[in-house]
Amino acid sequence: MRHGLLGPGHEHLLPALVPPSEATLKKGAATIERAKVLGATTARERAYIEALESFYKDSDKLDHRTRALAYERAMERVYVNNPTDREAAIFYALALNATALPTDKGYANQLKAAAILEKVFAEQPDHPGVAHYLIHSYDYPPLAQRALRAAQHYAKIAPSAPHALHMPAHIFTRLGLWQDSIGSNRASADSGKAYFAKNGWSAVWDQTLHAMDYLVYAYLQGARDREARRVVDELLTVRKAEPESLPAAYALAAIPARFALERRQWAEAASLTAPPTPFPWSRFPWGEAITSFARAMGAARTADIASARREVDRLASLRDALVTAKNRYWADQVEVQRRAAAGLLARAQGQEQEALSLLRSAADLESSMDKHPVTPAPVVPARELLGDLLLDLNQPGPALHEFETTLVAEPNRFRSLFGAARAAELLGDAGKARALYAKLVTLSERADTERPELTHARGYLAK
Repeated sequence: MRHGLLGPGHEHLLPALVPPSEATLKKGAATIERAKVLGATTARERAYIEALESFYKDSDKLDHRTRALAYERAMERVYVNNPTDREAAIFYALALNATALPTDKGYANQLKAAAILEKVFAEQPDHPGVAHYLIHSYDYPPLAQRALRAAQHYAKIAPSAPHALHMPAHIFTRLGLWQDSIGSNRASADSGKAYFAKNGWSAVWDQTLHAMDYLVYAYLQGARDREARRVVDELLTVRKAEPESLPAAYALAAIPARFALERRQWAEAASLTAPPTPFPWSRFPWGEAITSFARAMGAARTADIASARREVDRLASLRDALVTAKNRYWADQVEVQRRAAAGLLARAQGQEQEALSLLRSAADLESSMDKHPVTPAPVVPARELLGDLLLDLNQPGPALHEFETTLVAEPNRFRSLFGAARAAELLGDAGKARALYAKLVTLSERADTERPELTHARGYLAK
């Protein structure tokens, strides 16, 4: 039973994190039936087969989470009944991670999984699955520091595996270590391209796209916009993603949206279109929502009221489709974007209190759940947008609070750092303003673009 270091997408986290396609479910069920026919020679082997069967059985009748929880319970039995079986411990920990609720801010499942994995990691520090799943267990702002050792070690364990090269970036991103993230994702993307080229495949691996998404995000946080542009231009040449998975969908939608929004290029955002890559977007309505959200922000910021309203309505429609599909998590993620876009639309129409109410509601909803493990961060944090609005309304005190709250979840984020510094400056808190501007300038020491924010920061520090 491999730990999927070279497997496509996040299928190494099956069964539970990413719902498999119907074809994969059928293939899994058929494999289990073959295993049953071949027969198990030990009780342990039978327990593994039964555990996997609990996930694939009745997939046409039972929803994904019900089956994932059944698998978790079955793996717990394998783990308890085979206390010396380290692989059972690892797979049980993985199941706990995969069934963790995104609204659980106590991280009960993740911490339980991590406690199991830490014991195995102490015994087998070069076990790639353990390092990998420890990173997933701790891939949350309050926990990320605990995974730094595993992150720094993981790429050395499997230096030719694209996903192993990428995974440390999950922790580097959580901690705002942008140069480390850039190194990790460059190596991962290059390895993924080399792997596909070696096999003569013309498509682009979803693992490569996944690394490119994290890479663009890290570049943008250091104002390395020309470097980010090169990745965006490369994305626009992709004609086939393989497989057509959740990581591929997110990267294809998020990369161009981030590139426009992080640079505050509102006209560019307003005219954004989906990448030319043929893709089954009907399977990923939240992917379409990312593009719609960027267009809504751009239209609202350029006072194109009709277009902004049209995109807000589109976001509501995509949210409803996800509700109908009983995909509550992504429905709520799209609802965050709808409320934020509606708030910006209200501001464009001069409805200040309505704008504040909508953006605060969006920020609170976003804070009630964690980002999906596939994503480096929200396309734009809703609380950062609330801070921007408060600054715009000449309320630097409340704005500073929102920016500083955002920076707890998203350390060293360029826009929130600048917003916090600007708010402190307007409040007359020179000490805090200087410290924040200095941090922004230091984090942008490799910037290849003179963003207006950096010009302002340097000017303030030169006083």
